[in-house]
Amino acid sequence: MGNEIEKRQIIDILLETCREWKVSDLHFTKGLPPIMRIHGSLEKMKEVGILNENQIRALADSMLVQVKKRYVFGQDVDFCYVSADGNRNRVNIYTQYGSPGIAIRLLNDTIPTIDELHLPELFKKLAMFPRGLLLVTGPTGSGKSTTLASMINYINMNKQCHILTFEDPIEYKHEHKRSMVNQREVGRDVESFAGALKSALREDPDVIQVGEMRDLETTSSAITAAETGHYVLSTLHTTGAASTLSRIIDQYPASQQDEIRILLAQVLCGVITQTLIPKADGTGRVAAFEILLCNDAVSNMIRENKCHQIASVLQTGQKVGMQSLDYHIAKLIQANIITYDAGIERCVDKQMVNKYLVNK
Repeated sequence: MGNEIEKRQIIDILLETCREWKVSDLHFTKGLPPIMRIHGSLEKMKEVGILNENQIRALADSMLVQVKKRYVFGQDVDFCYVSADGNRNRVNIYTQYGSPGIAIRLLNDTIPTIDELHLPELFKKLAMFPRGLLLVTGPTGSGKSTTLASMINYINMNKQCHILTFEDPIEYKHEHKRSMVNQREVGRDVESFAGALKSALREDPDVIQVGEMRDLETTSSAITAAETGHYVLSTLHTTGAASTLSRIIDQYPASQQDEIRILLAQVLCGVITQTLIPKADGTGRVAAFEILLCNDAVSNMIRENKCHQIASVLQTGQKVGMQSLDYHIAKLIQANIITYDAGIERCVDKQMVNKYLVNK
């Protein structure tokens, strides 16, 4: 691979090529050429040969030098790598079958707006809530971070407040606009999400973005921040509002679950679940959303341990902006934005999608 500069040049050239080809993710694994994800599908970068362990390790080391980290066998390393063209890239270096592997998410150099992402107009209203807890959920690679960044950007452009973000790593850099935005990275500026949240309450924030509510301590701190008058936005790797709420509550010991249901019912503003579906014309992917808003009926369901009834609220709450994922998928199929097969592959209930299509 040559010296350190040559290694950096190789990774930078590959990343620049990927951006030209609209690649979202780039993978390096032993025994294969680089693998690109384009519009949700994996494709081999045939112009590059099959990689061996030493080549992958050299590529990893060339990026780690920039952030002054090192790869340790058996441990994951997460960081943000800035390529020669100035673009940011989220990197995960991991171990598989005794060899290093690399997964790179190519990030946008500018933050897309809510309008540019074609997000529901309701998201602008949700962004401007004064306090509470808003959750954006979905599988890995579904665009949660981008949705959150666009909402934080909307707050920044339209409201005078102090925004704190805690990310692992920082994916989008926010400039100070109407708001003051301070961004802190786990592993560099703070030790953990939970620790950052505890100190955040002493930093006079109005809005707090937490990269992920990944453990009980972080979840508890996020709910406390929302309870004390802050607006907290975070993500979870869950699918659907009901499973999201159950996941949060189940993190707590049984003896505390009734208490947390009461708190959650008080602070929750809404749950957005999203998934990306390939467009019918092959030009990219479109997001489909389930949107739950926490009204009195939903609050009562949470308090009374009846989250399984939320599906009925989603079906009847369309007048106020709520919708089920199946409803939105049916609308995308009707508009010929996605194919029927692509929609069914990602729906919750095929029968419900068919019902919406019949009753269009």
